[in-house]
Amino acid sequence: MAQPTLEERVATLESEVAALKSPLATPKRRKDWRRTLGMFGDDEVMKRIFDAALEYREADRERARRQYAKRRRTKK
Repeated sequence: MAQPTLEERVATLESEVAALKSPLATPKRRKDWRRTLGMFGDDEVMKRIFDAALEYREADRERARRQYAKRRRTKK
C-alpha cells in the first residue's frame, strides 16, 4: 500500500478540520425566556394551573395585609 503524499495528507487534514469547525461556526441560539411566550396559550390544563396560582398568590397577599394591619394596630 502506497504512502499518501504530503499534499494528500494536508488536504485530508484540512477537510477534517473544516468538518470539525462547521458546527462551531454556526452561533448557538441563546436561551431566552421570550422563546416560551405563548407556548401554553390554548392549553386548558395550564389555564387552570395559572388560575389556581393566582388564587394562591392573592390569598397570600391578603394574609400579609392582615398581618401588617394587625402589627400596625398593636404598635400604636
